Amino acid sequence: MLTRVVRSSLLPSLQRPASLVGTKITGRTMSSSSLSTTEQLQSFGERHVTKGIGRIAPGVMKKAEGSYVEYLDGKRMLDFTCGIGVTNLGHCHPKVSKAAAEQCMQLVHGQCSISFHEPYLRLIEKLLPIMPHPSLDSFFFWNSGSEAVEAALKMARATTGRQNIICMQGGYHGRTFGAMAVTRSKTGYSEGFHPLMPGVFVTPYPFWHQLGLSPSTPTQTLTQLALNQLHLLLQQQTSPSDTAAIIIEPVLGEGGYVPAPKEFLVGLREVCDEYGILLIVDEVQSGFGRTGAWWAIEGSESVEGDYEGSSSSGSGDGGAVRPDILVMAKGLANGFPLSGVVSRKEVTDKLKPGSMGGTYAGNAVSCAAACAVIDAMEEERVLENVKERSKHLLTSLHALQSDPALAPYILDVRGRGLMVAVEFASPAPLGGGWDPVYQNQDTGKPIPPNLATRVAKKCIEKGLLLLTTSVYEVVRFIPALNIGQGEMERGVGVFEDSLREVVGGWEGEGK
Repeated sequence: MLTRVVRSSLLPSLQRPASLVGTKITGRTMSSSSLSTTEQLQSFGERHVTKGIGRIAPGVMKKAEGSYVEYLDGKRMLDFTCGIGVTNLGHCHPKVSKAAAEQCMQLVHGQCSISFHEPYLRLIEKLLPIMPHPSLDSFFFWNSGSEAVEAALKMARATTGRQNIICMQGGYHGRTFGAMAVTRSKTGYSEGFHPLMPGVFVTPYPFWHQLGLSPSTPTQTLTQLALNQLHLLLQQQTSPSDTAAIIIEPVLGEGGYVPAPKEFLVGLREVCDEYGILLIVDEVQSGFGRTGAWWAIEGSESVEGDYEGSSSSGSGDGGAVRPDILVMAKGLANGFPLSGVVSRKEVTDKLKPGSMGGTYAGNAVSCAAACAVIDAMEEERVLENVKERSKHLLTSLHALQSDPALAPYILDVRGRGLMVAVEFASPAPLGGGWDPVYQNQDTGKPIPPNLATRVAKKCIEKGLLLLTTSVYEVVRFIPALNIGQGEMERGVGVFEDSLREVVGGWEGEGK
């Protein structure tokens, strides 16, 4: 009886006519018309969006096109973040948006456990020719990079019969539970969520700063040190017979945009081949043209940004080090939620039906968008543009590093293609005085604290969206892959002005 009374009392209020919309119901206003200004929307978001999400810039985005984002207050920003490496073809690319819109009128949700749907299969057809190795021929699509990493970890454990996973110091793979366990770029992603997934072991990545060496340390030395530690790990902490996979980003993302030396990747492949360990290559951020090739694993790149492949043990055509499992997302569908896990059929045939799946996995609209992305990348010769714009960006940043007025503040300029970073000096090294990089640092200049954050904030004030990354003082450049020369020049100019203003102001204060 009580249930009937409650339901009866609710019906009139839930079925109010349109003329009454906007009146209060149990203390809440049904109308959204009161949110009429940017300030009101901003305040509404700050009140109702979880505090667990951080933002780098105030305001409410309204629309975007190409390399620009427009806010509700009319402000127009040059976007050097691309939604953290997602809108590789720029915002709202017409071919991609058109393909998605057309697919919306045919099939929006074709659940992968019911039947195949055409965009899913068409996407595989387009991906097969651009895989970094011909052995990668079995696909599973999901929604996000984290989910794809989860699937890769499950696949490695299930198909090898082993539990342990080796990840890289400084690596980032996501915020879901398994992905979070193999993420070691900073503690902020896992703080308060322990205990994490067991069976995870960490090995050094060949990054000079994490190894306590100078930026000029030869890559051969970095590789030797890192591989030596990996072999020790396999003898001291996780036996090869217990180790299912090694997971690596070929270019560290949240760890500071650090490309892995080719010889290190070859060394990993040799270790995996020797012990029957699977090599998981996470190309969520570095893949789909970001580094000047379809996949960062495909080759090496010089400081000036010229891409060049090289033959090596475990390589396929073009010099790619062969992954056993390749993970992709972000630029795959240019903003539509889609990720992918690719392996060899001989590996995936060991999986039981039903062990993979998901309600929205491989959404038809997202798959149609991804097909259009591949077409546009090829038709518009986007990879060639990446190489040209990369030369411009890296040359400009190296010029700043060579400027006597700025040199004391810049430790390193690094990256591949349009995945580029600048690492600044810091007056407060991690671990106090224990960091040998800072012990040996004699700039002769007062270094501002939090320099990366200061510069990024100043860039945002001047109309350029720019992100920081890693536990060190690093800013990262992630512009659209089809960015024009003028837009690149403008972005670099804003960065230079911001950097000079920040350090000049600090010096002017007599710090």
